[in-house]
Order: sequence, then C-alpha cells, then structure tokens
Amino acid sequence: MILLWLWRRWRRRRDAAAEEEAETPAEFRPTPARKGPTAAARGPVALVLHQAYYDLRGFLRNKQARFFTLALPLLFLVVFVSVFGSDKIGPTNVAARTYYVPGISALAVIAASFVNLVITITVLREEGILKRRRATPVPAWTLIAGRTLMAIAVSLISMIVLMLVGRFAYGVKLPTRTIPGIALTAVVGSISFCALAYAFSTAIENEDAAQPMVQAIMLPLYFISGVFIPAVNLPNWLKHVAQVFPVEHLSDGLHHAFAPTTTGAGIIWSDIGVLALWGAIGLGFALWRFSWLPKAATG
Repeated sequence: MILLWLWRRWRRRRDAAAEEEAETPAEFRPTPARKGPTAAARGPVALVLHQAYYDLRGFLRNKQARFFTLALPLLFLVVFVSVFGSDKIGPTNVAARTYYVPGISALAVIAASFVNLVITITVLREEGILKRRRATPVPAWTLIAGRTLMAIAVSLISMIVLMLVGRFAYGVKLPTRTIPGIALTAVVGSISFCALAYAFSTAIENEDAAQPMVQAIMLPLYFISGVFIPAVNLPNWLKHVAQVFPVEHLSDGLHHAFAPTTTGAGIIWSDIGVLALWGAIGLGFALWRFSWLPKAATG
C-alpha cells in the first residue's frame, strides 16, 4: 500500500510538471546543456558553418524566397525551352535548350547571390535584426560570411538542379571536361554578386523599395546580357553596355562551358577577371558604406 501511494504521488507530480512545461513559452524554457565543445570553441570555420546552417534554415522557411530563388528559374527554363524547342539560336547556332540551360543557370546564381541577398539584408536591417545581431558576441565578419556562404550554397544547388533537369528532361549534356569551368565561373560569380549585394543594399532606403529597385536593374541586364536573348540579336551599343556589367560575363562563361565546340576546361579567364573585379569593387564599397543600423536611425 505504501509503495502504491508513493507511485501515485510521484505520477501526479510528474504530470503536473509536464503541464507546467507545456504552458511555458519556448523562449523561457531552460536550454538543455549541449555535449561537446561549442561552434566557437571549434574555430572560425566551424563558427561560419554554424551560422550558415541557421541562415539556410531561415531561408527554407521563407516561402517567397524559396519560390523566387529556386522555383522561378526552373519555371523560366521550362517556358523558354517549351517555346523555342530545337530552334538554332546564339552565336554558335546551338539548340535553344542547350542555350537556355546555362543562361537560366546564370539567372539562378544571381537570384540567390544578389537578388535574394539584397532583399534579405534590407529587411533585416530595417527591422533592427542586424543591429541586434551585431550586439551579440558573434564577430561581425562571421555573420556576413555565414550569410554569404548560405547564398553561395543555394545558388550552386539551384544551378545543379537546372542542369539535371536540362540533362534528363531535355537531353542537354554537359561535357565532363568543362565541369571545372562551370564550377569556377559559378563560384567566382556567386561570391562577386554577394559582395555587390552588400554594396547595393546601402542604396536602398526601406524594405518596400528593395525588390522593385533590384528588379529594375536586373531585368534589363538579363535581356541585354545573353540570359534571355542571344547577344547577336542586339545592336552594337547595347552589346558594349552589357560588356561593362558582370551579368554578361557570368552568362558568357557558363555558355562557353556548354558549347559543343569548346575544348579544354571551358574557363574564360577574362570573364573570371571581370567578375572578380566587380566583386572587389562591391566589397570595397560595402566596407565603406555598409551599416547595421536602420536608415531612419542613421538619417
């Protein structure tokens, strides 16, 4: 009897504690102790990877970001290939499906590394989230490097998905010898556009203006840089304008790697150089003008 009474008393206490825990908001619950060293204790690389992981989780929870970054390029690929099919386009008269797989892949890299990053940075800044994160013990460079690494990873994943769809749905083959050219061009392009994203975000006053300003700049560049329309169909003055900006060189580098006539690793060093130069310009401007505070607080 005594044992039965003790067991019932213990069970009532356990149930009461469980109910109290369920009613307590998650942010006020004690955090269970973690086993092993923290990310900070494992070194700067582990800390950046840790930050990038949580930034990636935040991205995947954002339905709008997922659509415009991952689904929209795939939709563009399906539409353009369905419309133009096997038509011969471009300077080398390749099939339309062979032209649009690398072209839309360039768009996917830019969407993840520049468009989505500019909008995200602006929203986080204007809502005061960047300010609060800057006040934490986490180094500023870790926050920036983690978000940049996340953007690069998303851009490469999106590009790989487009290439797999192009391969198995439309029969577009990527020569294995040019895989180094594709990889190098995509990585350098993604890093450069990430740096430009931080630089361009300094010119946006509020989160409502972020997407219109980004699209107002990028849509014309898509059309004159060989993403949607082959450059051979453009007047000469538009070609010269496109050659100034990095979109043309990212698109050209990816198109070159997919061209059947390409020999070697498929690397165009002049395009890599221009992308790196734009990245350096963006990084320098971001270091000069980037702010963690909302625009209203800085005047």
